Amino acid sequence: MSNIQEQLDKIGSLVDERIEKASGQIKDNAKNEFDGVLKSEIENLSQDFVAKFDEQTKRMDSVELAAKKDIEGSMKLSFKGQIEKAVNDGALEGIRKGTHNGARFEVKSSDMTMANTNTGVVAREQVIEDFKFDPSRKVHVRTLIPNGSTDAQTVRFPKEGAYTDNAAATAQGSALGQSDFDVTATSVNMEKIGTFLKLTDEMLSDTAGLSSYLAARVPNKVLSVEDTEILNGDGSSPNLDGLFTDGTAFTTSSGGLFYQSVESANEYDVVVVALNQLSLLNYQADTILLNPTDLHKIVLLKSTANEYLRQQIYTGIQPTIMGIPVTVNTAVPNGKFLVMDSRAATQYWIRENLGIEFSREDGTNFQSNFVTVRAQLRAGLTNYAPNAIVQGTFSSAKTALETS
Repeated sequence: MSNIQEQLDKIGSLVDERIEKASGQIKDNAKNEFDGVLKSEIENLSQDFVAKFDEQTKRMDSVELAAKKDIEGSMKLSFKGQIEKAVNDGALEGIRKGTHNGARFEVKSSDMTMANTNTGVVAREQVIEDFKFDPSRKVHVRTLIPNGSTDAQTVRFPKEGAYTDNAAATAQGSALGQSDFDVTATSVNMEKIGTFLKLTDEMLSDTAGLSSYLAARVPNKVLSVEDTEILNGDGSSPNLDGLFTDGTAFTTSSGGLFYQSVESANEYDVVVVALNQLSLLNYQADTILLNPTDLHKIVLLKSTANEYLRQQIYTGIQPTIMGIPVTVNTAVPNGKFLVMDSRAATQYWIRENLGIEFSREDGTNFQSNFVTVRAQLRAGLTNYAPNAIVQGTFSSAKTALETS
């Protein structure tokens, strides 16, 4: 092979030498001509060069083909590998061109590694790193009520217990009526809500996007528990004083102004009467909280002409009743409702806002290669005015409103 390369180099040099000589002759010749003998010599050298080059190329191709056959002959192909080789060698070419209706090729068992299986990925994978999971609540209850921050463990406030009102128009010389009120010092402790998980180093290192997933997913789970506490906490530590627990009950007794006065009472009627109950105590409702199922029951209500009444609920994207925004939350028990003047009724105090932490300093984490993930918050709920909240159950409220 090297001998042919030397011959090619030598011929190339001779061609260059003759071309340079011919160029000199053209410059010296007025007719721009050069010696015919020299021209013939250049042509012969060029043909010789091409022939030698073709010979070298054929030798190289034959060596490469032989080497490829040697390598392939020594390889043990899997079943999948032999199929791929046969396809690449043109086994399906007739079918592709339409000249054959079938194809056959032989897979030699002696050349096949039977240990290989096709239980893995046969085709190329595209990996999507984002975790897929059911969504969390879009709106949390803390966003519907006033929030405050504190660095104290306890929030104390004066709360009116009773008021005796004897204010009246009084004649000249007559004594004024005496009014009395009771004030109770009420205190609320900051309570802790949270959770933790344990993960291995390998999970954090080998699973793309796991840290981001945890930072988004776990806090939302904690906020869902917070929703339940704000709405339904029984006030017994470590539970919060929930809005349903402290709120005033919907009036179902005969003293109610709409008692047994609504024909075919439905859920919409109940919410309207609850709004009236707030208004009679000089509160201005700004929030209606329902379970999604109960809102959709109201949306499906029809008139006596079998026409939907949903236009009374949806005048835009945000559902409203009597102009008051309706918020759905699955923490509201199905079949229950709550309306309130949130600005007067309550305040959510945050001692330690929701945070998520990763740490090895937990038990035997360091020696066992574990990482603890903790998400927690500390907060308390002060319900200033229970009468600014009206809550109840649809079934009992409809029964109280229904005409006898």
